[in-house]
Amino acid sequence: MADRAVALYVGNALAAYGFPDQHPFAPGRHDAFWREVQRRGLDRRVQIRTPVQASRAAIERFHSAAYVERVIQASNDGVGYLDAGDTPAFVGIYEASATVVGSTIDAVDAVMSGSAQRAFVPIAGLHHASRDSAAGFCVFNDCGVAIESLRSQHGVRRVLYVDIDAHHGDGVYYAFADDPDVLIADLHEDGRFLYPGTGFAHETGRGPAAGSKLNLPLLPLADDDRFFKVWASIEEFLADRPFDFVLFQCGADSLRHDPLTQLHFTAQAHAHAASRLCEIADARCQGRIVALGGGGYDLANIAAGWCAVLEAFVA
Repeated sequence: MADRAVALYVGNALAAYGFPDQHPFAPGRHDAFWREVQRRGLDRRVQIRTPVQASRAAIERFHSAAYVERVIQASNDGVGYLDAGDTPAFVGIYEASATVVGSTIDAVDAVMSGSAQRAFVPIAGLHHASRDSAAGFCVFNDCGVAIESLRSQHGVRRVLYVDIDAHHGDGVYYAFADDPDVLIADLHEDGRFLYPGTGFAHETGRGPAAGSKLNLPLLPLADDDRFFKVWASIEEFLADRPFDFVLFQCGADSLRHDPLTQLHFTAQAHAHAASRLCEIADARCQGRIVALGGGGYDLANIAAGWCAVLEAFVA
């Protein structure tokens, strides 16, 4: 693939999605990644794109109008929590959250239009938010909005969502659990040991979508050897299933030494997943893939994991 075919979204408006007062999801995550991008010279091999704020109408492709209104009010007031205690409100949280969504939509649009072959949005992949509530540091679920946008704006129904964040992507899974056209392969720490306590192997989709989802819970301390063995199950799952677009949530909290999780991957896991998904996308859906940064609360891990994905994208 030629250089500069990968769109990378960075900038202060995207970094603004982060919580104050020593919250694990802090604004410095963006800058730690960006410094490493520059150190490796990756900034010279990608299209640097400006973050984009989504319209309210775009957000409501996935989220309920009542919930969006509640976020707007909380953003104006800047006090309290949007969930049971993980996701605090601050003045401007609506605009910051809308920028995560807008940047993800813009990345999807860029890939669909052909102006970029692939795209990466580091502060994105907020996979816990449901259609009508925040959860787990996630205000708006840009993954869900991206899926709905692919359908309503581009006529793409069959979407593959792959998630290697340490936490199960419950906001995506349950929103599309009965949708057979949304394939989900989610590799994560076992819900018996980690928030949100979901994503068990028997959760394979509901009704007409039974069998269209693959949840792969891993025991604490699972390392790269275990990752590579389980990754083979994902490729087997995908072998005979059609899809037209790939969303890749590449949370770096599955790397060893993350303060909130107990998986022991290295950046090689992220490099392998990204490389293989690019090959699969090239072979099966015109190369259409967008990566979303997801979680990660150790700054060195964020830099290493996300840059491993970016390097695979530009290879």
